[in-house]
Amino acid sequence: MVAAPARFSDLPDYAFPRLRKLLDVHAPGGDPIAMSIGEPTHPMPPFVGEVLARNLQGFANYPVNEGTPELLGAISAWLARRYDVEVAPDRLLALNGTREGLYNVAMALCPESKNGQRPVVLIPNPFYQVYMVAALSVGAEPVFVPATAEAGHLPDYASLPEEVLDRTAMAYVCSPSNPQGAVADRAYWTSLLALAEKHDFLVLADECYSEVYRDAPPDGVLAAAKAAGADTERVLAFHSLSKRSNLAGLRSGFVAAGPRATARMRQLRNYAGAPLPLPLQQVAAQAWADEAHVAASRALYQEKYLIADDVLGAVPGYTPPQAGFFLWLPVPDGEEATVHLWREAGVRVLPGAYLAKDAGQGNPGQGFIRVALVANSDEVRQGLSLIRDVLYR
Repeated sequence: MVAAPARFSDLPDYAFPRLRKLLDVHAPGGDPIAMSIGEPTHPMPPFVGEVLARNLQGFANYPVNEGTPELLGAISAWLARRYDVEVAPDRLLALNGTREGLYNVAMALCPESKNGQRPVVLIPNPFYQVYMVAALSVGAEPVFVPATAEAGHLPDYASLPEEVLDRTAMAYVCSPSNPQGAVADRAYWTSLLALAEKHDFLVLADECYSEVYRDAPPDGVLAAAKAAGADTERVLAFHSLSKRSNLAGLRSGFVAAGPRATARMRQLRNYAGAPLPLPLQQVAAQAWADEAHVAASRALYQEKYLIADDVLGAVPGYTPPQAGFFLWLPVPDGEEATVHLWREAGVRVLPGAYLAKDAGQGNPGQGFIRVALVANSDEVRQGLSLIRDVLYR
């Protein structure tokens, strides 16, 4: 029998199958309230059905690999409005879900060696699991850097030893961060870009939560790179319609990069990708061109931020998120708290340890649970009130 590859031999169960194993052996202590998965439940944009119906014939045709001119043009125009940056269509690649791009960027751009040694991929800890699997898939060494409260819930890559930085080929950053809701400001991006220039690595900015925020729009890596005069080939920004437009099932996102990096990713996509069907690209183009539905959805999240502040404001260690739609709540033990909350109240959350890794200094998610604010306001208030009463009183 052919042996399985060792690089994947010690992967834990993915977070949600692992959660089912943890909780489904117990009866819920009340009517279940789902607050574990970040699946938006706000209304889809009102034009989705109409645009889809007009373009149904496109399902009969093979899709354009890199994205239709209409879609790339809509994305380019959105980047200009949102970040005041000019990104030509030849620097864009439409993605079949942003996770595709976050994985394939390593396949397309991570070298087999860096300075004659095994390359390093820097990953914030906690992290989106695809970052780790992308690194392992190309034989790179994933280096997990704590994104704790002391570091502003963002990874301090400059604190790493010079030897590690000299081997670094790429560094992932999620801003706004999942799960903590922290935002990388202009100073953070500028410092990271300077570090990347010094040690010659790529900055991979996962900005999928950029349009869900409390007050000011989060700064972006492309705007920071423009202001700093950074090499466009060193910076890649990933965006999605899943959270921005409540279209998780559309599986539509994009990556903006330098011309050479984009060409390499497009070439890999020619062989190994799954382009978005043409009718869905038409829906995506309309979604990037419209801001009214985004503003309406963001207002609902902003209402839920205030609910969280009201219900949990007196909880020791509660930190209001700057952006995104998760709460990162401190508990003595995440798994124990998750089981207790489910058995006592029927509220389903995610242990923080399932989103992080023990990289030799303990698991930075062990003392947390992640709570998704994706339900309607009444259900969010009910769920948060139960969390407060069961875990903090």
